Parts: sequence; structure tokens; C-alpha cells
Amino acid sequence: MENASDPTYKRRKPGLFGNDSGESFFSFLFEVLEVILLSAILFLAIRSVVQNFRIEGESMEPNFHNGQYLMVNRWAYCPGLYVDLDISWQGRALASWHVDRHVCKWKPQRGDVIVFRYPYNPRRDYIKRVIGLPGETVSIRNGVVYINGHRLVENFRYHHAHYNAGPVKLGPHEYYVLGDNRPFSSDSHEWGPLQDRYIIGKALLSYWPPKYVGIVPHYRLVVKK
Repeated sequence: MENASDPTYKRRKPGLFGNDSGESFFSFLFEVLEVILLSAILFLAIRSVVQNFRIEGESMEPNFHNGQYLMVNRWAYCPGLYVDLDISWQGRALASWHVDRHVCKWKPQRGDVIVFRYPYNPRRDYIKRVIGLPGETVSIRNGVVYINGHRLVENFRYHHAHYNAGPVKLGPHEYYVLGDNRPFSSDSHEWGPLQDRYIIGKALLSYWPPKYVGIVPHYRLVVKK
């Protein structure tokens, strides 16, 4: 037996994590990895339901502004599992993981503000307002929108334009979308209908800058018959 009173006895110094330094270190490492894993799962779960979006440009003025940040409800129309994970280092893509498993239970309504992947460059996201629904015929005459030959009453603020477009017959999975800043918006009047497979979700709330914080309003637009 070791004797502490023996002058030849040397007290063993505790390691960084106590006397059982090896076991304590691995226990600590396991706890750190567990926290990281749970945080990653939580992050991906939240991202599967909501997505942040930064507005670029002035196509949705006067209701939405350049640099404004929104939260987008990805489950507004098609609840499911969405994972968009891109890992890069110093501008170089290292890994990419994308999962899209969903079931569409609801459809966008006229007046909804939606975020979608731009059909001609799916790596870019756009924000516009739904104007025409599947099966309808949309035309624009001197900036006035007509649905199936009847004038659309747009009861919200927007910048009027004077262009003509259409008529366009929408397919069963197509929507006609326009920016609120009609003279300066790249939308369906330029590149045609939007297929529903490109829709990411419905604008839910604005969280930055502080002066714009609030729930995003969605208007029910009426076709005058």
C-alpha cells in the first residue's frame, strides 16, 4: 500500500478532467457531440417548416422593401420534410444535401404573397403576389388585370403600370404572379406562368428591419363580374 508519509511517495497529479482523465475526456467529448447533433436536428426541423428570405430589389414596393427580411411558411401549402444544406469553405462547395418529401394539401389563393424558385434559374428565389389561378385565362390591358374576361379588383396598394400582356390560359398546375411594383417587376407578364413545383411557401412575417416587424398581410382579391 502506498504511504503518503513515505518521503519517496509522489502524489499523483489529477488530469485535466480529474483522476480518471481518459474516461472523463471521452464523456465530455460525447456530451459535446450530443449537443451538436441535437442542435443540428433542431435547426433542420425548424428549417423544414420556415425559411428566412431577404428581399432584393424593388419589385414589391410599396409593400415590401429592398433588404427586408421575411420568414416564409414552407408548410402553408405542402407540409413535409425539406432539407437544404450546402457546406462550403472559402467559396468552394464541399457538400450538398437536399431532401424534398412533401404532400400538397392546400393551394395558393389569389392575393397570397409567395416565395418561389425562379423557373429560369432555380438557384434564385423570387417573391411575388398570386394573381391568376389554375384553369383561368389572364390578360392585362393598359395595366388592368382581367380574369376570364372580368376585371380584377385589387384592393391593396401597388404601383400601376400601362403594359399589355396575354391572354394566357393557365394549366392545372400553373399560377400567374405579379410584383406590386408593376412597372419594375420581372414576373409572369414577362416570363409566363409559374408552375407550382417551384413554390417554396407563403410569406409569414417580417422580422427585419424593426420598423417593418409584423405579420405579412394577404388580401383576398375579387373578380368583378
